[in-house]
Order: sequence, then structure tokens, then C-alpha cells
Amino acid sequence: MAAAAGDSAMEVVPALAEEAAPEVAGLSCLVHLPGEVLEYILCSGSLTALDIGRVSSTCRRLREVCQSSGKVWKEQFRVRWPSLMKHYSPTDYVNWLEEYKVRQKAGLEARKIVASFSKRFFSEHVPCNGFSDIENLEGPEIFFEDELVCILNMEGRKALTWKYYAKKILYYLRQQKILNNLKAFLQQPDDYESYLEGAVYIDQYCNPLSDISLRDIQAQIDSIVELVCKTLRGVNSRHPSLAFKAGESPMIMEIELQSQVLDAMNYVLYDQLKFKGNRMDYYNALNLYMHQVLIRRTGIPISMSLLYLTIARQLGVPLEPVNFPSHFLLRWCQGAEGTTLDIFDYIYIDAFGKGKQLTVKECEYLIGQHVTAALYGVVNVKKVLQRMVGNLLSLGKREGIDQSYQLLRDSLDLYLAMYPDQVQLLLLQARLYFHLGIWPEKSFCLVLKVLDILQHIQTLDPGQHGAVGYLVQHTLEHIERKKEEVGVEVKLRSDEKHRDVCYSIGLIMKHKRYGYNCVIYGWDPTCMMGHEWIRNMNVHSLPHGHHQPFYNVLVEDGSCRYAAQENLEYNVEPLEISHPDVGRYFSEFTGTHYIPNAELELRYPEDLEFVYETVQNIYSAKKESIDG
Repeated sequence: MAAAAGDSAMEVVPALAEEAAPEVAGLSCLVHLPGEVLEYILCSGSLTALDIGRVSSTCRRLREVCQSSGKVWKEQFRVRWPSLMKHYSPTDYVNWLEEYKVRQKAGLEARKIVASFSKRFFSEHVPCNGFSDIENLEGPEIFFEDELVCILNMEGRKALTWKYYAKKILYYLRQQKILNNLKAFLQQPDDYESYLEGAVYIDQYCNPLSDISLRDIQAQIDSIVELVCKTLRGVNSRHPSLAFKAGESPMIMEIELQSQVLDAMNYVLYDQLKFKGNRMDYYNALNLYMHQVLIRRTGIPISMSLLYLTIARQLGVPLEPVNFPSHFLLRWCQGAEGTTLDIFDYIYIDAFGKGKQLTVKECEYLIGQHVTAALYGVVNVKKVLQRMVGNLLSLGKREGIDQSYQLLRDSLDLYLAMYPDQVQLLLLQARLYFHLGIWPEKSFCLVLKVLDILQHIQTLDPGQHGAVGYLVQHTLEHIERKKEEVGVEVKLRSDEKHRDVCYSIGLIMKHKRYGYNCVIYGWDPTCMMGHEWIRNMNVHSLPHGHHQPFYNVLVEDGSCRYAAQENLEYNVEPLEISHPDVGRYFSEFTGTHYIPNAELELRYPEDLEFVYETVQNIYSAKKESIDG
């Protein structure tokens, strides 16, 4: 109807214009059109918010059409910020003009703060209190998040520094919200807890920039349930599970009927959909994230078990989780209701092993050892989540490069949210923050947080006095060093002591020995690392030893390294380096090199001109070679 009215309106406008006086033709043709036609025209997408504001101030008729809660301003809001529309219900009364103003104001304030971060935090990682500006802003938090997402989605290779800090702020805001939701979830009685919901919170916390929701994951599981029902219908068209309505979860008591469900599940999951345990890449964090398990159709015993358990319960089979050592299992009761049961009254299901059903003895064969009866018992959701987070914690400890620290920090945060007084984990967290805090260009706020953690550990366990004392001493020494630091060290290429420095920040290089590609973000005239590092890295074996320029580089694998000049060479085929910290140092990628942001350029004021000359010389030489 609206489309038809709109089409007719486009035909009517010229006719009215011909009949009207020239000076009033445009206004006359508009104000005499039906309201729905005017709305259609004003919502056509060709008018901006400024245009709509001017139209609505023309006369009473147009002001009524452009009312604050009407379709015109709703369409302006939708076109400008489409991702926000999912937060509004069709039945809600919304003053769309006011929403537009609030959202626009929030966007301007968020951009102002993002723009300030590089200048404030370039010399350190963003401290734990660095996000207070965003937290104290007025207006819905979702508006600030949406603006940060808009910044991250900006096209092109520019605004890299903005994207870097927008990502950090968004990461922090979402994690804080998810952690609060998880803590509230864990306070609920066991009867109301969902294993899947808890697993999704862990997934969201470790992947805060991904669009992960319980609703979407449940929808994917519901589609699997539909496939199971289709298979079940072919076996038993009168099976009670087929009559279950969405949201209901009654239990089926007959073992034979339960068995039919499990057989149908095994066929759909493992034969039809090809889910399987990930034996080839077992120690991968993706195996623990439920949204990735559904996408990749693979996981480890605990994640596969939670998927299996959720489907079975929706179809009326009361499976229970078993925190079995080394291999998470599910148990299926075979005993009569009301009788005293022991571990032999259950069949144990290995979801990792394609739903294989095991006896007690076969469970022991599975892990190669005898275990006590207590380890066959059911566990609540908190224990299940503890095991999931424990697995992530182990993975975080296993990794040896900088990019693993985020997983270690996230898993520690999650574990301590569930068990805040675990002394050994608090001590590990203190050591991690200490490690991050004492290195150059790290956060002073982290140092202070270390002291808070150490004080808490000392209160919980005085026996940790030695370890705590060691960390406190070195933390205080670091604070004193930070107090003595003044100003920014400026490195001039024209300085005589820098005459041997051949390369500059922003150049894309290749390591001669290891073959990795990288971009330079800092340099020293000689190696500035300590004697232990020089010895461990076997720097003395280099022809020029440590008496040569060394370069700080961002490597394409996500690590940061310190490379000797003799080991680096120009990358004649420059490529964009995908590294999480690129935006911290550079504002733009030109296709041949990176341009330093204002803060990095302040430290290396003569490097940018050198980069231009170097790149020009490289391509001139390359052209001559081709022409020759």
C-alpha cells in the first residue's frame, strides 16, 4: 500500500506543480498530499536529518508529519544506526527524535575520548582506570558501544590509531558487563541454572568483540533438535518428545523411549552433521567456545558434552554431567525411580567419542586408571564452568608469546569471579600484572593493582609471605624508577651516535634467518637489553654482536620482537602487517609503508622523511631492474 501510494505521489507532484503559482508550487504540492505519501517521500533515504529538521520547521502540516515518535525520525535513526534497531520492541513508544539526539551526542563524546587516548596512554598500556571517562558518560551504554563499532568498521587503511583504542575500550566495556552478568548468574539456585547459559558467558567474555548471544546459540541448537525429531518421527511417530512445545522440558521416564532419543541424536550429530571430537587440534581454545563448536562442529569432551546434554534435555532425556578426570562424561540413569542408586546403575556417555555408551569399567579403560566412586558423581553448573575455565587457564599458561597473555588474563578473571579467594591464582594474577607492569611502556596502574592483589593474598594466606615480599619489593622499586622518569626520549637520525641506523620506523622488513615479515616501530643505536637476554638470545654469535642497531618490530604472527640490524632486510614486496598493536604506533598504511601517529613521530621526528626517501629509492631501483 505504501509503495503504491508512493508511486502515485511521484506522478502527482509534477501535475500539481504545473497548476500552482511558481513561488508556491513546491510547498503547495507537498502539504496537500496524504500523510502516508508524505511519510513515504520523507523516508525515501535521500534526505538527511538536517533536511528533515528544515522540512519540519516549514509549516504545521509538515511538522505534524515529522513528529518525534513517527516513521520519519524512526527511519532517520534506522538508516544512521541500523544495528541499534534490534534493541527496540515494535510495541514500545519511542521518541525517535530524542533518541537520535542522544545517540548523536554519545557518538561525538565517544569519538572525543577515543581521540584523546593515544596522547594519554601511548607510553603505557591503557590502565585499569583509563576507561572511567566512558563509564561516567551520560546516556545508554549501548550507544557508546555502537559508536565504537562504527569506528572499528571504518573502511580503508586509515584511522588505525582510532581503531586500536576503540577496540580496547569496547573490549573493556563488554567484558565488565559480561562479568557482572556471570556473577549474578552464579548466585542463582541450582534449580534455575543452565549449563549452556554459563558456557555462553565464558564464550562471550573471551570473545567480547564477537556477536555471541545465548538466543542465537539456542536457535542453532533448536535447529539440531528439529533434525533429531525428524529422525525420531521415522522410528516412532507417536514418541512423546515430538509433542513437546518450545520452551518446555518435561522428562520421559521410560528407558526405551529415552534410548530412541539418544539413538536419533547420535545419528543426526555424528553421521548427518559430522560433529566430532577434535583429536588433531585438541589444545585449541576454540574447542571450548560454544559458538565455535557449532560453527566448526568439533570440540573437546566438556564442550561436546554440554551440547549433547542440552539437546537431550530438550527432548526429555535427563542426562547429567560427570566431572570425570581427564575426560568429561555424561551419565544416564538405568535404575528404578525411588531406589538407592550407585555408580553401576548408570550408563556413561562419551559425547567426544560419538555418543558411545560406557560401563564403569570401560570409563576406567578410557583414561587408563582406576578412580573412586566419588568421581562418577554429578556436578552442578559452577563446577562445570570451573572445569571449562580451568582448561582455558591451562592453555593460557602453555602459550609462550605475548598474544597468549590475553587468554591467561581472561581465564584468571573468570576463575576468580567464581572463586575470589584462591590464593595460588591470585598470586599468579599478581605475577602476571607484575610482568606487564615492570616492562618498558607498561601501565603504572597495573603496578598499583599488583600491590592490592598482594595485600589480599597476605591476608588470605600468611604462609605466602616470601613470594609476596619478593613481588612487593620489586614492585616498589619499579614505582621509584617510574618517579625518576622524565620527558620523552627523542631520537634524531642526524645525531652522530645514530649514524649506523640504516632503517626507520614504518618500514616493512623481512627477517633473513627466520623469514617472518614485520614493521619497525622503534630502534636503538645498540642493543639495550640486559646481559641475560643477550646471552640467552646468543647475540654474541652475530658478526657485529650487540654493538649494532637493534629494532623493535611488530611481527605478522602477533608477537613483538627485538631484532639486530644485520638480520633484517627490506621487504621488496611490502604487505600489510596484521598485528593487534599496529594502531598503537601508526595512523595509516599507504600500501608500501606505515605512517607513524603523532605520538610515535614525536619520538622519531626525522624518520618519516627518511621513510619516503627509502621507499622511493627501493621502487626506483626495482623499476630500473625491470626496465633493464
